[in-house]
Amino acid sequence: MPDFAIESLYKGLVGGIDEAGRGPWAGPVVAAAAVFLTPLFLPPSLMNAIQDSKKLSRAKRDHIFQELTHLETVDYGIGIASVEEIDQLNILKATFLAMERAMQALSQGPQTLLIDGKYIPTFPNVQTVPVIKGDDSSLSIAAASILAKVSRDRIMKSLAQTYPSYGWEQNAGYGTRQHQEALKIHGLTPHHRKSFAPIKKLLA
Repeated sequence: MPDFAIESLYKGLVGGIDEAGRGPWAGPVVAAAAVFLTPLFLPPSLMNAIQDSKKLSRAKRDHIFQELTHLETVDYGIGIASVEEIDQLNILKATFLAMERAMQALSQGPQTLLIDGKYIPTFPNVQTVPVIKGDDSSLSIAAASILAKVSRDRIMKSLAQTYPSYGWEQNAGYGTRQHQEALKIHGLTPHHRKSFAPIKKLLA
């Protein structure tokens, strides 16, 4: 279970960053930053519930998201990079851009940001630290993973109302069978990532 062991190695405000949506064929990539301003006063029930967003049910993620975003002791920011930016920059650079926007959306500037993954961005005046499988070990990163995942799922659910055939409210833009069949029948939407190989193939 994630805890504050890694955060405790650093002085000052320490936060976590994670993203959602690097792999899907459609939709933006979303990043979140989370900073626990007073970790010692985090409700135990919430602390025990937070973990890698992929290991939680949608209902559980939504519940934790609600709690995190209404706690005065949690500073958080959401950053989005659009499909156009993904196609222009590539998915890695667009992910870094979303992470930078999430960091800039924080109300208080942390001294250190723990970022999930091996390859991470750098920010001026902030120490960034890569943490492989960080959502399994760092509570700040795990919280960020939930904030990013729920935020992106809500975007895709909203887009699904305009484009109902692709199943985005369920598959979040990943290349599921339903999504593939809808592409064959209905073609591309403005929200498909034209730089991604499966979409490139359809364009060709």
